[in-house]
Amino acid sequence: MIILKLGGSAITNKAKIKTFKNKLMDSLSESIKKSGKQMIIVHGAGSFGHILAKKYELNDGYKNNGQIKGFSETHEMVQSLNTLVLKSLVKYGIPAVSVPPHSIVKLDNHKLLKIDFKLFKDYLEKQFIPVTFGDVVLDKKLGFSICSGDLLVEALAKYFKPEKVIFAIDEDGLYTSNPKIDNKAKLIGKTTFKKLEELSTILDKHADVTGGMSGKINTIKIISKLGIESVLLNGNKPERLYKILVGKEAKSTIVVGD
Repeated sequence: MIILKLGGSAITNKAKIKTFKNKLMDSLSESIKKSGKQMIIVHGAGSFGHILAKKYELNDGYKNNGQIKGFSETHEMVQSLNTLVLKSLVKYGIPAVSVPPHSIVKLDNHKLLKIDFKLFKDYLEKQFIPVTFGDVVLDKKLGFSICSGDLLVEALAKYFKPEKVIFAIDEDGLYTSNPKIDNKAKLIGKTTFKKLEELSTILDKHADVTGGMSGKINTIKIISKLGIESVLLNGNKPERLYKILVGKEAKSTIVVGD
């Protein structure tokens, strides 16, 4: 079984609110279908979540009643993105089913307090492909906060111990620095947990309330310590996703399990 994270930066334009890349998602769905792999799919919120979440400061927890409206608006937006992702997957014959985090996850000061793993397990046993996503959720200490897609990936990897975890992002993989602003940045083909510890990544300029690439690197380090391989590849190149899913080589970054 594989855990696949479709980055919000890949399937949406993170700089423009509510902008979904329909054709790209269809190509990714086709690659997933062709692979025949059993998996859990997690997708980021992208421009359907980060912009509003930042506006209402939702990740800082409850401060005023105006945020209640913001919570509701943000959830509606990410739920609508999830529906678009599901429509694409189902169009290609994939038995996808939505698992909204707000109803199965609770945080405590941004950290995972509880999650219903059994729901994922039950769907997998019946050959469904669960699809979950970055969402606003209740938080024991803060009232509410954001459950990022990467936090979900981390929790699901710990529980299910997948064959590998794949991150489809908007770059070819991990670089020595941010390639968006540094033309001397070099792609890292293969690396280890120890080398990740040394890697410092400059955050990109887009609004991202969940930590951006630095947050992703922290998630990958945790996955690596579990002995699970992570692969980062360009989600804008769906043929690379297919190759990695079926065990072939493709341009990417591989982080070997520790």
